[in-house]
Parts: sequence; C-alpha cells; structure tokens
Amino acid sequence: MRIKVGRIFNTYGPRMSADDGRVVSNFIVQALAEKPLTMYGNGEQTRSFCYVSDLIDAIVALMKTDDEIIGPINLGNPHEFTVMELAQKVKAYTQSSSPILQYPLPADDPRKRQPDITPAHRILSWAPKISLDEGLIYTINDFKMRSYPHEISHLPKDEPSITH
Repeated sequence: MRIKVGRIFNTYGPRMSADDGRVVSNFIVQALAEKPLTMYGNGEQTRSFCYVSDLIDAIVALMKTDDEIIGPINLGNPHEFTVMELAQKVKAYTQSSSPILQYPLPADDPRKRQPDITPAHRILSWAPKISLDEGLIYTINDFKMRSYPHEISHLPKDEPSITH
C-alpha cells in the first residue's frame, strides 16, 4: 500500500467554520461582530499560518512523489507572527474597534509553532506563496459573505485584562 505522511501546521482560509476554535476564525468572527477578541497570554507567543490553497498544493505535490518518499514532511508556512500581530491585522482588515481581552495562557500552550519546511522545499519543490495579509483579506471577505458575525464564540470565564 502506498502511503505518504504530511504533517500539517496551522492552516486557514475561506470556508473555515466560525466555531472551530482556531485563533484565525475566532478573531475574525469576534472582530466582525465588534465583540472583544479573545487572546490567551500576552500575545507574544508565535504561530505560523498557511493559506489553504498553499497547503493543497503541498499535499498534491507530496502525493505525486515516488513511492520511496513517505515522509513525514512538514507542510505549513515558516513565517512567524505573534498572536498579538495577528489580532492587530484582523482588527485592521475588518476595521473593527473591538478591544483585545487577555486571558491566562494555558500551561500546555506552546510559546512557538514554526514548521521546518526544508524537506518540503527540497523534495517537493514547494513553498507557500500567499502572505498572511493577502490570505486574511480573502478569509475575512469570505466570512463577511457568509454572514457569520452573529455567531460568536463564548468568552472564557476567567477575568481578562484589556489591551488595544
């Protein structure tokens, strides 16, 4: 049996579920509804976000490799952003005046998530093409068209601190 193992990192884009609990969709839905953006920790933890079409290109390239290439191969975008930077970008692109509420960071939350895609670049001749800024605009426009602002995730019960 032919197998391939792609290790998928944070992916986002149009058609995301409004209530999937991911930081990108949470921030977009909250910002569009002018509700507080829910941030865990001070926002200095980093994440890398891969636009869905880039991920699909990587998966297709992996599937087309010879049988001896099985992986695992990291598939994601290596460009890091702080969670605070993401929140600020979402606020800017949605033109939201939502405050950012900071809640305690869970103990098991990683401080950094960044894939090493060197094997994907070398073996698959692949690298992501869509910037976070471009992808957020596509994703926000999709959420606007689907009219999700009324579907807001529940806020945590811990006491937040407010930042802007």
